[in-house]
Amino acid sequence: MTEDHYLRWLKRKADSHVRRDRKRYPDLNITRAGYKEAIHEAVLRSDGKDAYTGEDLNWSLISTYDNDKSREGRHQYKAGFAMLPTVDHVAPAIALSSFEICAWKTNDAKNDLAYSDFRALCEKVIKHTYADK
Repeated sequence: MTEDHYLRWLKRKADSHVRRDRKRYPDLNITRAGYKEAIHEAVLRSDGKDAYTGEDLNWSLISTYDNDKSREGRHQYKAGFAMLPTVDHVAPAIALSSFEICAWKTNDAKNDLAYSDFRALCEKVIKHTYADK
């Protein structure tokens, strides 16, 4: 991945979160520069790994998703992007610039859950899976 490729991804992710959060929190001073910095810091902290699972992320997937191919291939196409790095807004109500980097599959599973709720859900799944064994 080139630096230009990364910077383009970083800008798009910051823009997306800024647009969303300005709608959600209109009274707060949300800046593109602040979000870019916070997301970049999350990338550095991640050391290339999913913040929640510790799995290696596949940075070569950024900016390669094709909506037309997705419509054709549906689930199989999307499954190929499971380890695509995504930006999780951890606790927007507490700190607008609290981000973690995780795989798309993890972010999909976590959705809008707080970390503690996500962890509790994962524990329930594990407990249920092994309940009768």
